[in-house]
Order: sequence, then structure tokens, then C-alpha cells
Amino acid sequence: MTNCLNGIYEEFNRYIYHLCLKLTRNKAEAEDLMQEVWVKVIRNQEQVEKVDHIKAWLTTITMNTFRDRYRKNVRRSKYMMSQPETLDVPILDLVPNNEISTEEQVEKVAVTKIVQEKMQELDGIYQKTLWYFYVDQYSLAEISTLMKVSIGTVKSRLFRAKARLKEILMADTALEDVVLA
Repeated sequence: MTNCLNGIYEEFNRYIYHLCLKLTRNKAEAEDLMQEVWVKVIRNQEQVEKVDHIKAWLTTITMNTFRDRYRKNVRRSKYMMSQPETLDVPILDLVPNNEISTEEQVEKVAVTKIVQEKMQELDGIYQKTLWYFYVDQYSLAEISTLMKVSIGTVKSRLFRAKARLKEILMADTALEDVVLA
């Protein structure tokens, strides 16, 4: 390490450690994070002389390194289970299954049918707006062209249609178990 980096390390070492400790809330993780930060600083030592505010630069590196580690851990935990070293389950059981169950599929079909029936109670203009946006998945601009109105009008109609549909669904006492308040 150069004298410049030695000076920076001596001046900001405790600050970076306390920031890492505040972020991780764990002494061991804070030390690991701090080590990663200083490795990045050393790798980018040619930029140190160009930096006007060293403390802010170090803080940014620390925050970004923490975010990167957090995201990496989230991605890893999404696909891995906490298991002992020897697994008693096949590795394929650890891969998430993104398919929806038969029960969820039946429920989805039932809810879709209910919503479509209740949409029939809306005015035609609101039905079309909802249909274009949610079923045909047109953009607001495409809907405004199709309906020959401004995008603001499409937004208003979409808002009013959703509000009215919610009112209709909430008013149906037979749907109390399905509709959430």
C-alpha cells in the first residue's frame, strides 16, 4: 500500500468499521465487509488522488459493497435451503418450483370468472378500457389511439373503472369469502 492509502486507512479505518457494523449488525460480517471495502479501495488506488471527498467516496463504496453482498445472499437463499453438509434430499428438491398448484389454478379460474361477470355490470366504456389494459395488455398510448381519446382520459377511465368494479365486488355479499376489504 502506498503512503497515501496508509494515511487514508489510518484516518478512516474506524469510521468504515463502525459503518459496516451498523449495516450488518454482526461483528464477523462487519469485519468481512470492511475487508472487501479496503480491497476495492486498493484495487482503485489510482482514483484516490482524483477524489475530492474521501470520506464520502469510502461511504459510497461501503454502501455499494453491502448492497451487493445483500443481493447476492438474497439470490443465493432463493435457490438454496439451509441444509446440513450432507443432504438427505435429492438436489432437485432444492430447485424452486414456479408452477402453480392445481388448487391455485382452480382458484385463479374461479376469481377470473367472477371478475369477468362483475365487469358486465360496468358501463361499456369502462369495460372496454379494463379489457384493453388488463386482458389485451395494450399500453395507455395504444388505448388512447384505439378509443380516440387522450392518455389522461384513458387513465381517468381506468381509475374509475377499477374503483367501480371494486364497489361492485364489495357489495356482493355472496363474495365475502373471496373479496378482501
